Amino acid sequence: ATIDGDGFMQITDRSKDVIKSGGEWIGSIDLENIAMTHPAVSQAACIAAKHPKWDERPLLIVVRKAQATLTREQLLAFYEGKIAKWWTPDDVVFVDTIPLGATGKVLKNRLREQFGDHLLVKAAG
Repeated sequence: ATIDGDGFMQITDRSKDVIKSGGEWIGSIDLENIAMTHPAVSQAACIAAKHPKWDERPLLIVVRKAQATLTREQLLAFYEGKIAKWWTPDDVVFVDTIPLGATGKVLKNRLREQFGDHLLVKAAG
C-alpha cells in the first residue's frame, strides 16, 4: 500500500498478481473485488492466462453460491460500466473450490499451475 501526498491510500497487487496485457497493467484484485459483489458469487480469483497477441489476459476463476445458476456471459456482463472494457476477463472458469492457504488466502500459484494452459475464449481477438 502507498499513501499519496493528499493522504489517499492505494492498495496494489503483488507484481506476480498483476496481469500484463499488451504492455498495459491490469490489477487482478480489482477484477476479483467486482466479481465478489455479484450476488451469485461465493469466491473469485483472477490470474493471468497466456494470450498469443496480448501476452497475458485475465482469467477469472469462480465458485458459485449454492443453487446459483450464474453463466459466464452473465458474469462478464456484470463488469460493464465498472472497469475499462479492455480490463474485462477473457474467460470465466467455474470450479467447486478455490485453493486456500492456512490463513485463508487464495493460493494463486496453484491456480496458475492448474490453469496455465487454459485456452481463452477470445484468444483470437
